[in-house]
Amino acid sequence: MSRITKKIGAYFSLVTFAHTIFAMPFALIGFFLATNYHDYTFHWIIFLQVILCMVLARNAAMGFNRYIDRRIDAANYRTTQREIPAGVISPRSALIFTIANAIAFVLTTLTINKLVFFLSPVALLVILGYSYTKRFTALCHLILGLGLSQAPIGAYMAVSGESHWLPMIFSAVVLTWVAGFDIIYALQDRDFDLSNKLRSIPVWAGKRMALSLSTVLHFITAFMVIYAGIRAGFGWIYYMGSVMFIGLLIYQHSIVKPDDLSRVNRAFGTSNGIASIIFASFVLLELFL
Repeated sequence: MSRITKKIGAYFSLVTFAHTIFAMPFALIGFFLATNYHDYTFHWIIFLQVILCMVLARNAAMGFNRYIDRRIDAANYRTTQREIPAGVISPRSALIFTIANAIAFVLTTLTINKLVFFLSPVALLVILGYSYTKRFTALCHLILGLGLSQAPIGAYMAVSGESHWLPMIFSAVVLTWVAGFDIIYALQDRDFDLSNKLRSIPVWAGKRMALSLSTVLHFITAFMVIYAGIRAGFGWIYYMGSVMFIGLLIYQHSIVKPDDLSRVNRAFGTSNGIASIIFASFVLLELFL
């Protein structure tokens, strides 16, 4: 493997590129709600710009998170092998990577329309600002959810140049869904966070109550999924996807217990990745058929 290939692979690992799968399907939902539900014209160039914006924004967010958290990651046994504490990527390189992606994101929005361009600094403020939030608030999980929730409404506005209630409902789905599973993910760092004065729902409420709050958030997610279908007048294809999505939410709660966190990664990565793809696939089938 060449040095360049290894370096590219290191940056892919730095931003955990595979986790793009969480929000990208919802960006596609927002895009095709505009073209297929509200009959805005489909343009390949806008479609590709939306995909590019998603990648650039997430690269900037993750690069900044790894840069800001580099000392925390070095002290946490679970994260010592991340690229910056392991010495694979320097902090300076990670910061340059973040700035380059943030600038490219803003410039890309400039080529789409005025609305998304003027809102792009707000989007960056949320997704970059998230990295600081666990230092002062247990609500950091909701800020993460808010950052990813920009995917469906942002994609919709890229096509239409305006907002609408339907993609905003899907944004609410993303917010509560992501916040709920991030609470589950944070359970494994509760003791470390507590000893290092970092904030999270598990630190604030304890493991058992944190899981209960995650369940509440995912109950709201399920409600919003059904509500979106009713308001939009969707048919059985949509509801089949909804049942599968909600079923996977139930599954991840069934395999994580306060005294057994051995399957957190299965709940966090595998279950939610599959849930996102399945749900988006059925929504798109509903829109196209």
